[in-house]
Amino acid sequence: MDLVSVEDVRGAAEDIAGVVLRTPLLRTSWDADLWLKPESLQPVGSFKLRGATHAVARLTAAERARGVVTHSSGNHGLALAYAARAADVPCRIVVPEGAPAAKVDRIRALGVEVVTVPPPRRVPEAERIVAETGAVLVPPFDDRRIIAGQGTIGLEIVEDLPDVDVVLVPVGGGGLSSGVATAVTALRPAATVIGVEPELAADTRDSLAARSVVVWGEDRTYRTTADGLRLPPSELTLAHLLARLDGIVTVSEEEIRAAMGRLVRDARLVVEPSAAVAVAARLFRRDELPAGRTVAVVTGGNVDPAVLASVLGR
Repeated sequence: MDLVSVEDVRGAAEDIAGVVLRTPLLRTSWDADLWLKPESLQPVGSFKLRGATHAVARLTAAERARGVVTHSSGNHGLALAYAARAADVPCRIVVPEGAPAAKVDRIRALGVEVVTVPPPRRVPEAERIVAETGAVLVPPFDDRRIIAGQGTIGLEIVEDLPDVDVVLVPVGGGGLSSGVATAVTALRPAATVIGVEPELAADTRDSLAARSVVVWGEDRTYRTTADGLRLPPSELTLAHLLARLDGIVTVSEEEIRAAMGRLVRDARLVVEPSAAVAVAARLFRRDELPAGRTVAVVTGGNVDPAVLASVLGR
């Protein structure tokens, strides 16, 4: 399989400049060898803006006129809506009935068309729109443009901390971890890239062990509060992870919540559960990780206020 290259990631960096925030590395007060990459500070509150912006930038003139479409009620839908508006490209977001009203309202506020369907109709409805209008489908992770865009995080990490030893990156569908591993392994071969996922959604761990996609199913993965990490990898992302990820660890729900609390109280970052797993690994699974200068990718801050309040004990 033809994998994304570091040259693809460099190209993505040029494409997203001016739309995506170049987030800083923040040194933590509680761990002298830990830095945070706070993607929660992006205009849409998550790293998803990188891949979405790159995908929109790579559209041809004809494709731009026909617009883009995706199926999402969360961070990817919000990111694509923002990227499309910034580029003046028509956009439709298919969302499932029952999606959080706050997220849907944020998507709609960006001026894009929101199509609401029963949950099982999300993908078929997006495919119908593509067939009828010629719109370009922009999937959340199973796409080379998305992987290259997310990889710009790894590019920035190595530029800002050239002697980084370990990069901890959350793993869901694998677009982020594929891109980050691509950039870091090319630019800093001595560094180790470790994926982190919830114990209750460890399908990537199992997929890496089996060397083929293992699907747990949402009836199992829904148990984790890290809702952004409930999907299995695709064939495309698994190929990247098999070639470039150095290992994977899992963390418990209690550890995720504790890491959220630490990030809010001591780093002053509002984070969602999925964004806290890398820090949870550093806090509680340190004996499973290499030593040295470590960067934890903090992926997003679009957390339900009730969830945040419960973590903070209020």
